[in-house]
Amino acid sequence: MAHAHAVKRHSGLMDWLTTVDHKKIGILYLLAGGFFFLVGGLEALLIRIQLWKPMNDFVSADTFNELLTMHGTTMIFLAAMPILFALMNAIVPLQIGARDVAFPFLNSLGFWTFLFGGILLNVSWFTGGAPDAGWTAYAPLAGTTYNGDHGIDYYVLGLQVAGIGTLIGGINFLVTIINMRAPGMTFMRMPMFTWTIFITSALILFAFPALTVGLAALMFDRLFDANFFDPSGGGNAVLWEHIFWIFGHPEVYILILPAFGVISEVISTFSRKRLFGYSSMVFATILIGFLGFMVWAHHMFTTGLGPVANALFSIATMLIAVPTGIKIFNWLFTMWGGSIIFNTANLFAVGFVPTFVMGGVTGVMLAAAPADFQYHDSYFVVAHFHYVIVGGLILGIFSGLHYWWPKMFGRALNETIGKLTFWTFFIGFHLTFFIQHFLGLLGMPRRIWTYLDGLGFNEMNLISTIGAFLMALGTILFLLNIVTTAFKPKNAPADPWEDGRTLEWTIPSPAPEYNFAQTPLVRGYDAYWKEKMDGHKGMTPAEPLGPIHMPSPSILPFFMGVGLFIAALGFMYAPDWGDMFDGFKAGYGVGIFGLLILFGCMFLRSVIDDHGFHIEEEEILKDKGGKA
Repeated sequence: MAHAHAVKRHSGLMDWLTTVDHKKIGILYLLAGGFFFLVGGLEALLIRIQLWKPMNDFVSADTFNELLTMHGTTMIFLAAMPILFALMNAIVPLQIGARDVAFPFLNSLGFWTFLFGGILLNVSWFTGGAPDAGWTAYAPLAGTTYNGDHGIDYYVLGLQVAGIGTLIGGINFLVTIINMRAPGMTFMRMPMFTWTIFITSALILFAFPALTVGLAALMFDRLFDANFFDPSGGGNAVLWEHIFWIFGHPEVYILILPAFGVISEVISTFSRKRLFGYSSMVFATILIGFLGFMVWAHHMFTTGLGPVANALFSIATMLIAVPTGIKIFNWLFTMWGGSIIFNTANLFAVGFVPTFVMGGVTGVMLAAAPADFQYHDSYFVVAHFHYVIVGGLILGIFSGLHYWWPKMFGRALNETIGKLTFWTFFIGFHLTFFIQHFLGLLGMPRRIWTYLDGLGFNEMNLISTIGAFLMALGTILFLLNIVTTAFKPKNAPADPWEDGRTLEWTIPSPAPEYNFAQTPLVRGYDAYWKEKMDGHKGMTPAEPLGPIHMPSPSILPFFMGVGLFIAALGFMYAPDWGDMFDGFKAGYGVGIFGLLILFGCMFLRSVIDDHGFHIEEEEILKDKGGKA
């Protein structure tokens, strides 16, 4: 049997820069997303400090606008998305019995483009001004008339570069889930987490191009004096809102569906029961994904679309509550009569359910177009949005991280610190955002820098700020948990919860490089649980033991990310930097140099024949012997 050449395996930093292993890329996503989560959280704290008392002057009005814009942009694009991508990378291939993702090289490229896009966006803090037109960057505020400096250019180009990573990640996971499931794993036997990632990846594929087009048009408006969104030149400012929200509303479901998947896995495992109504959960997920594209204009009830459009989008928005309600009842019925274990992962999952319901109820309130005229642009909307995103998504992420931490790192997080994390974060969250509903109903507008005394806002804003610091304390406790756990030995068993139901719990923790020594044969939903119930110790293999073909590591994705970063900076500053030659701006030279790096790497990737390498049977048997 002809084997591919053996490849030189890197170690240390070089290993992380060149890796195409989905588990390591998952950890890289977690590190980067966690870092940006802390940055976004710091921005949120500064916003809350500014608002804790009337007529405060802790930050200037301009800085406040920058903090507000960067908090929203960072949390959604650079923190929440990558942490979800971390869980996707670490877990989905294991859940479907695959050795890797479909396109390991693309997976690595997706991470590096995301990271350099995120760094580019945050460089703006140090170069004379961050973006300050709100995270939605509405035109004409985001145009050159009102934003002559480079803040919004960083927003446009940073999100373009980071968006490439998200888009290729979505395509990669679609292909992986369709083509690489283990024998016997039909679509209706896939774990719920894998199903939600599958639908999420489809949403990414259809939603992100809309954002790409909008950002490209805004870039042409800003860098080349086009008139897409400038009414004085024949453009249309409301067009930006349509383009942005055609992406922006599915984006909410791109964020929340994976959290639904996590909650389904965790509640089922710690209720020691099969997920109630599995098939209805699957169809509800598909329906949520489908309807998510039909409701974007509910963000625009006050722009004057007219009663027919408002009525249609109002009805469509209320319809989304139906499949979401199905999920809520299925989680409750899963717990009903179960033997529930309230560990940290499950506390976050159970806390998620009522919190998300509250966010959903205020969403239905906002869906009523006449009422929306009152709520619109008030703190009521801020409260609703954070109940869905923080009370839904972030609680889901915390649940998933505590649940899969042993599988990712070989060590279980400390339960005592974990429970402290939950209670401080959970109480802090409700203190921060519950009261904001009432601030909004009293008439406090969102995005205001300060407010007058005597309006009835003082005490509520103070309570909200105290809650924000409690959430910060919860996050610090989580970091403390990670640090203390890192010093423990890697001794987590393959199935640390003893109730693992899906394939990832059949292999050692952390998973070996090749995931499965032999591809498992799946004989039903909750594949591992079924084998346990039938008295088997592990999964039945679907193939004999043999050499395993693995993809080679590559430094090219890293340099492609660097090239995009340099190109974006160069073209952004082309009008400002002096001439290199007669009339040829230095910025264009830098931009072209960045593109040359990018295209050079693409060329190398095309012409170098990469055969990968094989892990031989002896090494696999040694691994199995060592881990048994």
